[in-house]
Amino acid sequence: MNETIKQKLTLLPDQPGCYLMKDRQGTIIYVGKAKVLKNRVRSYFTGSHDGKTLRLVNEIEDFEYIVTSSNIEALLLELNLIKKYDPKYNIMLKDDKTYPFIKLTAEKHPKLIITRKVKKDKGKYFGPYPNVTAANETKKLLDRIYPLRKCSTLPDRVCLYYHLGQCLAPCVNEVQEEQYKQMTDEITRFLNGGYKEIKKELKEKMAAASEELDFERAKEYRDKIIHIETIMEKQKITMTDFTDRDVFGYAVDKGWMCVQVFFVRQGKLIERDVSMFPVYNEPEEEILTFLGQFYSKANHFKPKEILIQDDVELSLAEQLLEVKVLQPQRGQKKDLVQLAIKNAKIALNEKFSLIEKDENRTIKAVENLGELLGIYTPHRIEAFDNSNIQGTDPVSAMVVFIDGKANHREYRKYKIKTVQGPDDYESMREVTRRRYSRALKEELPLPDLIIIDGGKGHVEAVRDVLENELGLDIPLSGLVKDEKHRTSQLLYGNPLGIVPLGRNSQEFYLLQRIQDEVHRFAITFHRQLRGKTAFQSLLDDIPGIGEKRKKLLLKQFGSVKKMKEASKEEFINIGIPMNVAEELIKKLQS
Repeated sequence: MNETIKQKLTLLPDQPGCYLMKDRQGTIIYVGKAKVLKNRVRSYFTGSHDGKTLRLVNEIEDFEYIVTSSNIEALLLELNLIKKYDPKYNIMLKDDKTYPFIKLTAEKHPKLIITRKVKKDKGKYFGPYPNVTAANETKKLLDRIYPLRKCSTLPDRVCLYYHLGQCLAPCVNEVQEEQYKQMTDEITRFLNGGYKEIKKELKEKMAAASEELDFERAKEYRDKIIHIETIMEKQKITMTDFTDRDVFGYAVDKGWMCVQVFFVRQGKLIERDVSMFPVYNEPEEEILTFLGQFYSKANHFKPKEILIQDDVELSLAEQLLEVKVLQPQRGQKKDLVQLAIKNAKIALNEKFSLIEKDENRTIKAVENLGELLGIYTPHRIEAFDNSNIQGTDPVSAMVVFIDGKANHREYRKYKIKTVQGPDDYESMREVTRRRYSRALKEELPLPDLIIIDGGKGHVEAVRDVLENELGLDIPLSGLVKDEKHRTSQLLYGNPLGIVPLGRNSQEFYLLQRIQDEVHRFAITFHRQLRGKTAFQSLLDDIPGIGEKRKKLLLKQFGSVKKMKEASKEEFINIGIPMNVAEELIKKLQS
């Protein structure tokens, strides 16, 4: 603990609020809330902690805090700060997807569509469905039963759906408004849970058609009944009130939390969502943060009712979510919450061994690498590689690994602009100059370690840029490959020397992954670029010939070979100006 932190700890108030933990670069790495700031923040720097909390504490070099007037204000502020700063140690829900709805449009000729956006356009929205497959299955069923139009714009003739009996063909037939109203009312009733009544009516119609010996019609009704039973009744009814609700249950073990969410729609348990993440505060507070993020960042639809377990502060949850929140004590609702908790415990136990293996493979490997090089733990590693073929289309690429895992959002591609010919050293100088001069200008986070895919010359070229041009002191290493293009040696130090690495160690495997990834990313970018330029025509270099004239020439002559055989007059006859025709002939002959 440094002196700055020691002094600040004595000044902490005994009021609710949020605290922001910072690393040595001033980057916010964790945001938390507390009922009493003084007690919570001090707890990080006293007593013993488990491994993951210890890693967080070891990175803290400074902190800030914001006092609020209540616990709910602290909770809401925490959610906003997490969204703003995206701290690496906070719960971050990766699932940003929106859930699909079935929409019944309010047009003159209504139709059913799948959409993820709810608009105020007088259309009727049903859902949300837990996945697009469930929505599509239900829509297909309704398309078979109710012959609404399927097309976006009305065509001038009937389509296949008309012949299949799944469209009334309003493009050529006059469809009465009353007929549409009857269908839309039945669809609304169906999607609001009344499909059993619809099935009963279809059975009555099937029986009537059979009595009239209209077996074709009876077969159609029978098929529709089968579709309803297959899609709508394949899941057990869990509730009889048809209320949409989400059920939350969580379990905590060894500093990790698993949250299971059951989606109950129209009385059916149709889907679940599982999230697992490390926790640094009390579980009862972490679950409130999770609830806030679940319905804000991840854009989940809020149902009419949410069920949670007893140890969550009910009043805070209701203020946060602004919907009806219950903590059931008996009956089916209590059973559902207990089922969610049971599933969370099972998932946590099953995944724990995998989590430990992943930590050893990533975070432990990063820590070991830092010890091996004698530097701070390199939580953020940036790696560079060049790619070109004999100097043509030269490119560089950068990949970013955070705590041993690739962060694809921060990958960058670079076209080399100032280097002529195949000069790897100058290419590396250019790309690192561009990267870190921009990082300094825009105050982007700097890496704890830079890895260059190359030998001594590449590393020294980059060191010259960092130290002499930009005044940066960032640990710098090089990765050398063997004759089979496999990771062979790690270079580090000034002067550079070979760092002894165990070939079976996790840190060696980490470096191997980084080198393979930056090479893959660079060569993929180079191939994409080369693919675009490989098909450029020699006609592109002739003044006066643009896309329009190029197409004209290719249409008239068919190939460059035929153009070489053509006379100046032939070019002029198809509309090419004389001076351009002369330049074209010179180019073709050369």
